[in-house]
Amino acid sequence: MSNAFFDFIENKVSPIAARAGTQRHIMAVRDGFIGAMPFMIVGSFLLVFAFPPFSPDTTFFLGQWWNAMSKAYFNEIMTPFNMSMGIMACYISAGIAYNLAQSYKLDAFPCAMLSLMTFLLIAAPMKDGTLSASFLGGTGIFTTIIVGIYVTELMRFLKVRNIGIKLPEQVPEKIRQSFNLLIPAMIVILTIYPLNLFLQHQFGMLLPELIMAVFKPLISAADSLPAILFAVFLCHTLWFAGIHGAAIVGGILAPFYLVNLGLNQDALAAGQALPHIFVEAFWSFFIVLGGSGATLSLVIMYTRSKSAHLRAIGKLGIVPAIFNINEPVIFGSPIVMNPILFFPFVVAPMVNATIAWFAASSGLIGKVISLVPWTAPAPIGAAWGAGWQMGNGLMVIALLVIDFMIYLPFFKIYEKQLLEQEAANEAEMNAQPNAA
Repeated sequence: MSNAFFDFIENKVSPIAARAGTQRHIMAVRDGFIGAMPFMIVGSFLLVFAFPPFSPDTTFFLGQWWNAMSKAYFNEIMTPFNMSMGIMACYISAGIAYNLAQSYKLDAFPCAMLSLMTFLLIAAPMKDGTLSASFLGGTGIFTTIIVGIYVTELMRFLKVRNIGIKLPEQVPEKIRQSFNLLIPAMIVILTIYPLNLFLQHQFGMLLPELIMAVFKPLISAADSLPAILFAVFLCHTLWFAGIHGAAIVGGILAPFYLVNLGLNQDALAAGQALPHIFVEAFWSFFIVLGGSGATLSLVIMYTRSKSAHLRAIGKLGIVPAIFNINEPVIFGSPIVMNPILFFPFVVAPMVNATIAWFAASSGLIGKVISLVPWTAPAPIGAAWGAGWQMGNGLMVIALLVIDFMIYLPFFKIYEKQLLEQEAANEAEMNAQPNAA
């Protein structure tokens, strides 16, 4: 039965996942989010200063000073946040179109600019001289994905059919690119914009609001424990087959991460309870401690292993694992297509997800309000993501102990197997001179 399962993964699942991982639209969305990441990390970092991790009636001198400073300079602190994390959909819109245009060998910068203009046209119509920012943050994520892909595919459609303004060869290239935007811009204004106006006047909603309403059941479902466990299982099954499961599953989950994060930040600013658990920091610092498979505990075991092979992998992989990078362990052990380590590799992160989800839903640990670099050491990243709640860091340590117990029996079996192989190899090498 196990052989049939592994054959199914290798022959059926792997080819499909490999094609999905290289699909140009998925890659463009993923790279668009990555391009906007620095702005979002900086903005999220500043959010912690605006909302200190101290109660208003604290007697701790640092907490009193921090509360007073955040209250006195709240607007000044929030301005960088509003211009980065608060309008992240704008950066992502340009990034998706830019990367997708590059994959099609189109002029990437004009595509990015047209995508940004289109998104602002439908998400932030001007009224009384001001632009509404309601859909420029997390709530505009799904709209910005659709717009980025639509605009780029429109540009490609026109180029393939040679539809555009013909200019003499003597015209500089930059001017040629600018004029090539005229027809696509007019098409956008004559298609998406009238639809947005119709929705606005007939139903009192903008197109991004309709898109969010359509995706709302999916967002709620994605925040549930069964959905999280399915994502964890799929990610690690792909890893086991030798495919970068985190890149594929993470690319699909990225919009949900950012929408949930944006809604949590909106609730924080409004003084309401945080609604969502499943944010990227939850995945990085609770589910996959030390990287996919929650292998940090396993690497620690490797460093003390009697097997020379595992001990070498442990010494090589311990520092990267602290920063959630574990390719040396996955491919060096190897864990890929290794039936002994398959069970703990999949089960340990699923156990982590279950425990952390119940802890967050019951209020035992804080929910995520900040976008944190996934390379932050897990206890630090978990506390940082929740506004420096130390209980989150303690939960990480508890999960590491649990992961240790899950991996231990399988580690012992694999270590024993390798020790026998190493002993056999050593005996064979010692016998060669005598035979000569």
